[in-house]
Amino acid sequence: MTQAQPSLVIAELGVVEYQRALELQTAMVRARIADAIGDTLLLLEHPHVYTLGRAADQKFIVAPRPEVPTVRVSRGGQVTYHGPGQIVGYPIVKLEGSARDVAKYLRALEAAMIAALARCGLEAERRAGLTGVWVGGRKIASIGVGIRRWVTYHGFALNVSTDLAYFESIVPCGIEGCEMTSIARLGRPDISVARFSREIAGSFRATFGYAMAASRGADALWALVDPRGAIAQARTQ
Repeated sequence: MTQAQPSLVIAELGVVEYQRALELQTAMVRARIADAIGDTLLLLEHPHVYTLGRAADQKFIVAPRPEVPTVRVSRGGQVTYHGPGQIVGYPIVKLEGSARDVAKYLRALEAAMIAALARCGLEAERRAGLTGVWVGGRKIASIGVGIRRWVTYHGFALNVSTDLAYFESIVPCGIEGCEMTSIARLGRPDISVARFSREIAGSFRATFGYAMAASRGADALWALVDPRGAIAQARTQ
């Protein structure tokens, strides 16, 4: 997926509560549909949360944790976990022309993560018939996307130094017998979320063919899509 693109905004947001991030995505999708903003990659972490895709089966949460909220959202896929030590990427990208191919978009997300992991010395791969990224037979990254009028939202999650015990309460992505892993578990505990965030930003830009990339903070994004939201965000900090 390397058709020429003008520029990409990359926003590293730190730790963001799940519902707050969803509100930001929703506002940005509206703005991207209207061409009020350009393509943007949000990179962040979430506090502990389980999420279910729009058609996901609750039975895949096999041992609920009362202290961890569960949220049903409008993405594809089954159940997954988000939490500290996991890099989450939400591309707000307008698919145009030949890029209007959902399978092609999913494979590009996988390719970007595989390339970023390679820069960390880890050989990752796809699995036929499944979505996501694996290393040594264990899954390291999950994907669940939404598309509205050919603008993408939701996205991918890759385990950097995640506490993998939280995955034991679910059947990850609805795949029976699926074992999860992380960059730290694979022998690279020296790689931080901040470090991997830089790697995935670079590989995403290259995979999707952007000529330039620029950084933008959370406040600027809220100001672009909803000035009242920017004020509310500032008051919570």
